Amino acid sequence: MKKIKDSRAASFLIIAIVYVIAAAAGIAVYLALPLDWWIRLLIADVVATVVTFAFSCIFGNSSVYDPYWSVQPIVIIVAYAVGCGQLNAMRILLLISICFWGIRLTANWAYTFKNLNAQDWRYSSLKEQNGKLYPLINFIGIHMMPTMIVYCCVLPVAYSFTFDVQANVGSIIFTILAVAAATMQAIADIQMHAYRRHRNGNFIRSGLWKYSRHPNYLGEILMWWFVGLTVVVADLNAWYLLAGAVFNTLLFLVISIPLAEGRQSKKEGFEEYKAQTRMLLPIYKSSIRQQLKM
Repeated sequence: MKKIKDSRAASFLIIAIVYVIAAAAGIAVYLALPLDWWIRLLIADVVATVVTFAFSCIFGNSSVYDPYWSVQPIVIIVAYAVGCGQLNAMRILLLISICFWGIRLTANWAYTFKNLNAQDWRYSSLKEQNGKLYPLINFIGIHMMPTMIVYCCVLPVAYSFTFDVQANVGSIIFTILAVAAATMQAIADIQMHAYRRHRNGNFIRSGLWKYSRHPNYLGEILMWWFVGLTVVVADLNAWYLLAGAVFNTLLFLVISIPLAEGRQSKKEGFEEYKAQTRMLLPIYKSSIRQQLKM
Protein backbone atom coordinates (compact mmCIF):
# COMPACT_ATOMS: atom_id res chain seq x y z
CA MET A 1 0.00 0.00 0.00
CA LYS A 2 2.80 2.43 0.89
CA LYS A 3 4.47 2.01 -2.51
CA ILE A 4 1.16 2.69 -4.24
CA LYS A 5 0.52 5.78 -2.12
CA ASP A 6 4.07 7.02 -2.78
CA SER A 7 3.49 6.89 -6.53
CA ARG A 8 2.01 10.10 -7.94
CA ALA A 9 0.69 8.32 -11.04
CA ALA A 10 -0.94 5.53 -9.02
CA SER A 11 -2.39 8.06 -6.60
CA PHE A 12 -3.93 10.02 -9.48
CA LEU A 13 -5.45 6.84 -10.88
CA ILE A 14 -6.91 5.91 -7.49
CA ILE A 15 -8.42 9.37 -7.02
CA ALA A 16 -9.95 9.20 -10.51
CA ILE A 17 -11.50 5.79 -9.78
CA VAL A 18 -12.85 7.03 -6.43
CA TYR A 19 -14.57 9.97 -8.11
CA VAL A 20 -16.02 7.84 -10.89
CA ILE A 21 -17.53 5.54 -8.25
CA ALA A 22 -18.79 8.51 -6.19
CA ALA A 23 -20.33 10.18 -9.25
CA ALA A 24 -21.97 6.94 -10.40
CA ALA A 25 -23.43 6.35 -6.93
CA GLY A 26 -24.76 9.90 -6.72
CA ILE A 27 -26.34 9.83 -10.19
CA ALA A 28 -27.90 6.41 -9.56
CA VAL A 29 -29.47 7.62 -6.32
CA TYR A 30 -30.74 10.82 -7.98
CA LEU A 31 -32.42 8.87 -10.77
CA ALA A 32 -33.92 6.28 -8.41
CA LEU A 33 -35.58 8.58 -5.88
CA PRO A 34 -39.19 9.73 -6.50
CA LEU A 35 -38.71 13.02 -4.63
CA ASP A 36 -38.54 16.74 -5.40
CA TRP A 37 -35.49 17.75 -7.45
CA TRP A 38 -33.68 19.57 -4.64
CA ILE A 39 -34.11 16.71 -2.14
CA ARG A 40 -32.93 14.16 -4.70
CA LEU A 41 -29.89 16.29 -5.44
CA LEU A 42 -29.15 16.72 -1.74
CA ILE A 43 -29.33 12.98 -1.01
CA ALA A 44 -27.29 12.15 -4.11
CA ASP A 45 -24.64 14.65 -3.05
CA VAL A 46 -24.50 13.18 0.45
CA VAL A 47 -24.16 9.65 -0.96
CA ALA A 48 -21.27 10.72 -3.21
CA THR A 49 -19.60 12.40 -0.24
CA VAL A 50 -20.00 9.29 1.92
CA VAL A 51 -18.35 7.21 -0.82
CA THR A 52 -15.46 9.68 -0.96
CA PHE A 53 -15.21 9.69 2.84
CA ALA A 54 -15.04 5.89 2.91
CA PHE A 55 -12.08 5.91 0.54
CA SER A 56 -10.37 8.70 2.50
CA CYS A 57 -10.58 6.40 5.54
CA ILE A 58 -9.29 3.41 3.57
CA PHE A 59 -6.25 5.36 2.42
CA GLY A 60 -5.86 7.25 5.70
CA ASN A 61 -5.84 10.61 3.91
CA SER A 62 -8.63 13.20 4.14
CA SER A 63 -7.19 14.98 1.10
CA VAL A 64 -8.89 12.36 -1.05
CA TYR A 65 -11.81 14.76 -0.67
CA ASP A 66 -9.91 17.87 -1.83
CA PRO A 67 -10.95 17.85 -5.52
CA TYR A 68 -14.61 17.25 -4.58
CA TRP A 69 -15.10 21.02 -4.22
CA SER A 70 -14.41 21.64 -7.89
CA VAL A 71 -15.45 18.29 -9.40
CA GLN A 72 -18.93 18.08 -7.86
CA PRO A 73 -20.38 21.17 -9.63
CA ILE A 74 -19.03 19.99 -13.01
CA VAL A 75 -20.56 16.53 -12.57
CA ILE A 76 -23.90 18.03 -11.57
CA ILE A 77 -24.17 20.55 -14.40
CA VAL A 78 -22.96 18.11 -17.07
CA ALA A 79 -25.39 15.46 -15.81
CA TYR A 80 -28.25 17.98 -15.95
CA ALA A 81 -27.16 19.15 -19.41
CA VAL A 82 -27.16 15.60 -20.73
CA GLY A 83 -30.48 14.78 -19.11
CA CYS A 84 -32.42 17.95 -19.91
CA GLY A 85 -32.65 17.32 -23.65
CA GLN A 86 -32.52 21.02 -24.50
CA LEU A 87 -30.02 23.77 -23.72
CA ASN A 88 -31.36 27.31 -23.59
CA ALA A 89 -29.24 30.46 -23.20
CA MET A 90 -29.32 30.36 -19.38
CA ARG A 91 -28.10 26.77 -19.23
CA ILE A 92 -25.31 27.48 -21.71
CA LEU A 93 -24.18 30.50 -19.68
CA LEU A 94 -24.04 28.40 -16.52
CA LEU A 95 -22.18 25.62 -18.32
CA ILE A 96 -19.57 28.15 -19.42
CA SER A 97 -19.00 29.67 -15.99
CA ILE A 98 -19.11 26.43 -13.96
CA CYS A 99 -16.96 24.37 -16.32
CA PHE A 100 -14.39 27.15 -16.76
CA TRP A 101 -14.10 27.58 -12.99
CA GLY A 102 -14.22 23.86 -12.16
CA ILE A 103 -11.77 22.62 -14.76
CA ARG A 104 -9.30 25.37 -13.89
CA LEU A 105 -9.55 24.74 -10.14
CA THR A 106 -9.27 20.98 -10.58
CA ALA A 107 -6.18 21.52 -12.74
CA ASN A 108 -4.72 23.65 -9.94
CA TRP A 109 -5.36 20.82 -7.47
CA ALA A 110 -3.71 18.34 -9.85
CA TYR A 111 -0.66 20.62 -10.18
CA THR A 112 -0.16 20.73 -6.41
CA PHE A 113 -1.09 17.08 -5.74
CA LYS A 114 1.91 15.00 -4.68
CA ASN A 115 0.56 11.57 -3.77
CA LEU A 116 -1.74 9.82 -1.31
CA ASN A 117 0.82 10.19 1.47
CA ALA A 118 0.55 13.98 1.31
CA GLN A 119 -2.31 15.45 3.32
CA ASP A 120 -3.47 19.05 3.71
CA TRP A 121 -1.76 20.60 6.73
CA ARG A 122 -5.12 21.73 8.13
CA TYR A 123 -6.38 18.14 8.33
CA SER A 124 -3.19 16.94 10.01
CA SER A 125 -3.48 19.79 12.51
CA LEU A 126 -7.09 18.89 13.30
CA LYS A 127 -6.09 15.27 13.80
CA GLU A 128 -3.33 16.22 16.24
CA GLN A 129 -5.62 18.58 18.16
CA ASN A 130 -8.67 16.31 18.43
CA GLY A 131 -7.34 12.78 18.75
CA LYS A 132 -10.19 10.28 19.07
CA LEU A 133 -12.75 12.86 17.97
CA TYR A 134 -11.02 13.31 14.64
CA PRO A 135 -13.08 10.71 12.71
CA LEU A 136 -16.26 12.65 13.57
CA ILE A 137 -14.64 15.98 12.74
CA ASN A 138 -13.27 14.44 9.56
CA PHE A 139 -16.73 13.34 8.43
CA ILE A 140 -18.72 16.41 9.48
CA GLY A 141 -16.20 19.24 9.22
CA ILE A 142 -13.86 18.20 6.42
CA HIS A 143 -16.27 16.27 4.21
CA MET A 144 -19.93 16.99 4.87
CA MET A 145 -19.90 20.70 5.68
CA PRO A 146 -18.10 21.76 2.45
CA THR A 147 -20.40 19.45 0.49
CA MET A 148 -23.45 21.17 1.96
CA ILE A 149 -22.05 24.60 1.12
CA VAL A 150 -21.20 23.72 -2.47
CA TYR A 151 -24.59 22.01 -2.78
CA CYS A 152 -26.25 25.30 -1.83
CA CYS A 153 -24.01 27.16 -4.29
CA VAL A 154 -25.02 24.79 -7.09
CA LEU A 155 -28.77 25.02 -6.37
CA PRO A 156 -29.21 27.98 -8.79
CA VAL A 157 -27.74 25.78 -11.53
CA ALA A 158 -30.06 22.87 -10.71
CA TYR A 159 -32.99 25.29 -10.51
CA SER A 160 -32.31 26.65 -14.00
CA PHE A 161 -32.23 23.11 -15.42
CA THR A 162 -35.43 22.15 -13.59
CA PHE A 163 -37.43 25.21 -14.58
CA ASP A 164 -37.47 27.20 -17.80
CA VAL A 165 -35.49 30.23 -16.65
CA GLN A 166 -34.75 32.61 -19.51
CA ALA A 167 -31.49 34.54 -19.54
CA ASN A 168 -31.47 38.33 -19.83
CA VAL A 169 -28.80 41.03 -20.15
CA GLY A 170 -28.10 40.82 -16.43
CA SER A 171 -27.47 37.07 -16.73
CA ILE A 172 -24.89 37.68 -19.46
CA ILE A 173 -23.16 40.38 -17.40
CA PHE A 174 -22.96 38.19 -14.31
CA THR A 175 -21.65 35.24 -16.34
CA ILE A 176 -18.85 37.47 -17.63
CA LEU A 177 -18.15 38.57 -14.06
CA ALA A 178 -18.15 34.94 -12.86
CA VAL A 179 -15.55 34.03 -15.49
CA ALA A 180 -13.57 37.14 -14.53
CA ALA A 181 -13.64 36.10 -10.86
CA ALA A 182 -12.46 32.60 -11.75
CA THR A 183 -9.72 34.15 -13.90
CA MET A 184 -8.61 36.36 -11.01
CA GLN A 185 -8.44 33.26 -8.82
CA ALA A 186 -6.37 31.51 -11.48
CA ILE A 187 -3.93 34.43 -11.71
CA ALA A 188 -3.59 34.53 -7.92
CA ASP A 189 -2.85 30.78 -7.82
CA ILE A 190 -0.24 31.06 -10.60
CA GLN A 191 1.45 33.94 -8.78
CA MET A 192 1.47 31.91 -5.55
CA HIS A 193 3.06 28.91 -7.29
CA ALA A 194 5.80 31.19 -8.68
CA TYR A 195 6.42 32.65 -5.22
CA ARG A 196 6.71 29.20 -3.64
CA ARG A 197 9.31 28.19 -6.20
CA HIS A 198 11.54 31.16 -5.36
CA ARG A 199 10.52 32.05 -1.76
CA ASN A 200 11.59 35.69 -1.82
CA GLY A 201 10.60 36.76 1.70
CA ASN A 202 8.14 35.41 4.26
CA PHE A 203 5.11 36.71 2.37
CA ILE A 204 4.18 37.12 -1.26
CA ARG A 205 4.05 40.86 -2.02
CA SER A 206 3.61 41.03 -5.78
CA GLY A 207 0.81 40.84 -8.35
CA LEU A 208 -2.67 40.50 -6.91
CA TRP A 209 -1.05 39.66 -3.57
CA LYS A 210 0.59 43.06 -3.28
CA TYR A 211 -2.40 44.59 -1.54
CA SER A 212 -4.53 41.52 -0.72
CA ARG A 213 -3.65 38.70 1.65
CA HIS A 214 -6.16 36.31 0.02
CA PRO A 215 -7.01 37.28 -3.58
CA ASN A 216 -7.56 33.61 -4.44
CA TYR A 217 -10.28 33.38 -1.79
CA LEU A 218 -11.80 36.62 -3.05
CA GLY A 219 -12.07 35.10 -6.53
CA GLU A 220 -13.81 32.02 -5.11
CA ILE A 221 -16.26 34.10 -3.08
CA LEU A 222 -17.14 36.37 -6.00
CA MET A 223 -17.48 33.44 -8.40
CA TRP A 224 -20.42 31.95 -6.49
CA TRP A 225 -22.10 35.31 -5.95
CA PHE A 226 -22.01 35.93 -9.70
CA VAL A 227 -23.25 32.41 -10.53
CA GLY A 228 -26.18 32.87 -8.16
CA LEU A 229 -26.95 36.32 -9.53
CA THR A 230 -26.86 34.98 -13.10
CA VAL A 231 -30.04 33.07 -12.26
CA VAL A 232 -31.62 35.42 -9.74
CA VAL A 233 -31.60 38.47 -12.04
CA ALA A 234 -33.59 36.37 -14.50
CA ASP A 235 -36.03 35.13 -11.85
CA LEU A 236 -36.27 37.52 -8.91
CA ASN A 237 -38.63 35.13 -7.10
CA ALA A 238 -35.64 32.80 -6.70
CA TRP A 239 -33.70 35.29 -4.52
CA TYR A 240 -33.32 32.64 -1.82
CA LEU A 241 -30.91 30.77 -4.12
CA LEU A 242 -28.25 33.29 -3.08
CA ALA A 243 -28.06 31.51 0.29
CA GLY A 244 -25.26 29.35 -1.09
CA ALA A 245 -23.12 32.40 -1.86
CA VAL A 246 -23.76 33.67 1.67
CA PHE A 247 -22.74 30.35 3.26
CA ASN A 248 -19.66 30.16 1.03
CA THR A 249 -18.61 33.67 2.05
CA LEU A 250 -19.04 32.80 5.73
CA LEU A 251 -16.96 29.64 5.25
CA PHE A 252 -14.00 31.71 4.08
CA LEU A 253 -14.46 34.54 6.58
CA VAL A 254 -15.03 32.34 9.63
CA ILE A 255 -12.93 29.24 8.90
CA SER A 256 -10.59 29.29 5.89
CA ILE A 257 -9.07 32.75 6.33
CA PRO A 258 -8.60 32.52 10.13
CA LEU A 259 -6.89 29.12 9.72
CA ALA A 260 -4.56 30.47 7.03
CA GLU A 261 -3.76 33.59 9.00
CA GLY A 262 -3.17 31.59 12.17
CA ARG A 263 -0.43 29.74 10.36
CA GLN A 264 0.96 32.91 8.75
CA SER A 265 1.03 34.70 12.12
CA LYS A 266 3.90 32.46 13.23
CA LYS A 267 6.16 34.06 10.64
CA GLU A 268 8.29 37.07 11.47
CA GLY A 269 6.81 40.35 10.23
CA PHE A 270 3.22 39.18 10.03
CA GLU A 271 1.74 42.10 11.99
CA GLU A 272 3.41 44.65 9.71
CA TYR A 273 2.34 42.66 6.65
CA LYS A 274 -1.21 42.56 7.98
CA ALA A 275 -1.21 46.29 8.66
CA GLN A 276 -0.08 47.05 5.11
CA THR A 277 -2.28 44.55 3.26
CA ARG A 278 -6.06 44.19 3.13
CA MET A 279 -7.62 40.82 3.88
CA LEU A 280 -9.47 40.43 0.58
CA LEU A 281 -9.78 43.48 -1.67
CA PRO A 282 -6.57 44.13 -3.65
CA ILE A 283 -6.62 47.85 -2.87
CA TYR A 284 -3.78 49.90 -1.38
CA LYS A 285 -3.87 50.14 2.40
CA SER A 286 -1.76 52.55 4.44
CA SER A 287 0.17 50.84 7.20
CA ILE A 288 -0.41 51.72 10.83
CA ARG A 289 2.93 53.49 10.88
CA GLN A 290 1.98 55.65 7.91
CA GLN A 291 -1.40 56.42 9.46
CA LEU A 292 0.27 57.56 12.70
CA LYS A 293 2.57 59.90 10.76
CA MET A 294 -0.50 61.55 9.29
